[in-house]
Amino acid sequence: MDYKVTTYNEQDTIELAQNIESEKFKNMVICLEGDLGSGKTVFTKGFAHALEVTEDVTSPTFNIIKEYTTGEMPLYHMDVYRLDGNIDALGIEEYYTKGGITIIEWADTIIDYLPDKRLDIKIKVIDEEKRVFIMIPHGKKYEDLCEAVL
Repeated sequence: MDYKVTTYNEQDTIELAQNIESEKFKNMVICLEGDLGSGKTVFTKGFAHALEVTEDVTSPTFNIIKEYTTGEMPLYHMDVYRLDGNIDALGIEEYYTKGGITIIEWADTIIDYLPDKRLDIKIKVIDEEKRVFIMIPHGKKYEDLCEAVL
């Protein structure tokens, strides 16, 4: 079952991320998909803030992976846009079991490298502020998470 949430501004997107963070668990994987400017990094910043990450969270476009370790749990923020699906040498799969939370921007470009159990979030831009978040849980933990926050 897919879950849909409409946000009307950045604050709504942040609140959605914070609600999802409230149901966090070790080795959680969130896969974000959406056009440039759709709110992937805004979502991640909201999640990180709720996780009590103290570092400044920015898009890891040029770093590919940023690790934030000051929060309640480690947060691994990835942006795989520039990799053209070629991630063999990066060891991204190792992050899925490091006991933290992995958020991947442009995850749809590396489908073959994603874990079977994860939360896919597709972000559709409606207008300058309005977004529709379509959440597709893969696995019972992620289904329970969606039921709890939506």
